[in-house]
Amino acid sequence: MTESATSGVPGMTVESAFAGMRSVSPVVFRAGCPDCRERFELTASALRLAIGATSRTTFYSFTCPECGAAVRKPAGERIVELLTGGGVRTLRLHSTV
Repeated sequence: MTESATSGVPGMTVESAFAGMRSVSPVVFRAGCPDCRERFELTASALRLAIGATSRTTFYSFTCPECGAAVRKPAGERIVELLTGGGVRTLRLHSTV
């Protein structure tokens, strides 16, 4: 395959299209544990985001890598935006009504 079927640019090869790309480092999030008071960085795979119908039921959670405590913190709109943009797995909670 020497020409891209979708680019419409004659002579564009896969190699030239990706020539300047570098590997992307994973997104990390800073967090803290309310139990042991440690501060640390977590990858997206270490976090879970639950989006509920209200701000009371929207939160993110993780396990503290230092003490092993299960941590649950509220997530406002900005936090939801940052976590979803960073690849955190999201669970949408449905109301029973």
